Amino acid sequence: MKNILILGAGLASSALIRYLESNAKEFDWQLTVGDQDKDLVSHKTCPATRAIKFDVFDSVQLNVEVENADVVISMLPAKFHPIVAKSCLRFSRSLITASYESQEMRGMDEEAKAKGVLLLNEMGLDPGIDHMSAMKMLDRLKGEGQRLTSFESFTGGLVAPESDDNPWHYKFSWAPMNVVLAGQEGPAKFIQCGKFKYIPYTRLFRRTEFINIEGYGRFEGYANRDSLKYLEKYNLQGIPTIYRGTLRRPGYSKAWDVFVQLGATDNSYVMENSENLTHRDFINSFLYYHPTDSVEVKLYRIMHIDQDSDIVHMLEWLGIFSDEKVGIKNATPAQILQSILSKKWKLQLNDKDMIVMWHKISYIEKDREKEVNLTSSMAVIGEDSNYTSMAKTVGLPLGIATKLYLTGQIRLTGAHIPTCKEIYEPVLNELEEFGIRFNEKVL
Repeated sequence: MKNILILGAGLASSALIRYLESNAKEFDWQLTVGDQDKDLVSHKTCPATRAIKFDVFDSVQLNVEVENADVVISMLPAKFHPIVAKSCLRFSRSLITASYESQEMRGMDEEAKAKGVLLLNEMGLDPGIDHMSAMKMLDRLKGEGQRLTSFESFTGGLVAPESDDNPWHYKFSWAPMNVVLAGQEGPAKFIQCGKFKYIPYTRLFRRTEFINIEGYGRFEGYANRDSLKYLEKYNLQGIPTIYRGTLRRPGYSKAWDVFVQLGATDNSYVMENSENLTHRDFINSFLYYHPTDSVEVKLYRIMHIDQDSDIVHMLEWLGIFSDEKVGIKNATPAQILQSILSKKWKLQLNDKDMIVMWHKISYIEKDREKEVNLTSSMAVIGEDSNYTSMAKTVGLPLGIATKLYLTGQIRLTGAHIPTCKEIYEPVLNELEEFGIRFNEKVL
């Protein structure tokens, strides 16, 4: 019997747990799922799965559980992965996560290899499926001898069309705070036609491009973090254009930029008397004083928003001008904004979310001076607010990779992300059985 330890039972864990439980009898697996909220674990697991209350800072408990496992899957916030990884290395246990590979995790590569341990990160959606689907295309085109000239990739977690009932065309399907803080990691960096480009956070949501995805309509994309690091990860050194971004429906970015320019997404300081602020007070705290002008007038004037703009309707729909109290002590602006948004953007019980991914690769055909633009797109609709498309596209790659590891089909050791054929080919093949497939089209 093989023991699988899953740490964290949050939003993205439901599909992972269901997948592993459905395979447990065939492969003789025993699952243990731990979370600070044991009731949450019990709600998401079947009776055969061992549910425990887990605290990552309880080193004794962590070491006991890791030692008793054959493989560990961490669904905890990324900042806790090194703590888990050190315990895994201590007991020579492999670790799989869906989070970006940090420098600290990468620094454990040599020790992991020496102990025969796999530290597989970025095994979710984005990062994860984006790597695997892109590398499948890139490796094929390189194998054909094509000369690559451009690589663009976008991913978006949105609300499904049948559950889209608000002017933002958006609802939370993953960690809300990550949405509020999106883009604050530093300037977006990319290459366009051989020129290095940088977009500071204060301009990020005004530098967008439009993308049409067949069957799903029009989207807008804004730049992600640091696209330059994918030059090495994807072996694209010398390519004239590389750009990675996030997808939203048209109009979202321009409206969101209002909060960015106000300072309402700042998470670096606490607002005094935050629990007694109303939504209206919160917005007004960022505006100039005027004895008679309303909060609405001041906001629209300072942001140069016309009274008949769609942005007016979008902001008013969120309830940012209401007299409802925030009710959170010692809160940062970002935490207050998250609270306000969660009241409106929460997935209702039967709501469905949607994941959309789109790649475009341009290349000069071998032996011909003709440029070809090849696109590849994927869209997945969730089942409900529990088994979301976000949970499915994050959890299933993790579950499949765990199965491949335990059955000896992945034999890698050291720190890796899923950019090699040994991982991406079998994972993508099985994902197609769950309706997660890409459609390629030459423009």
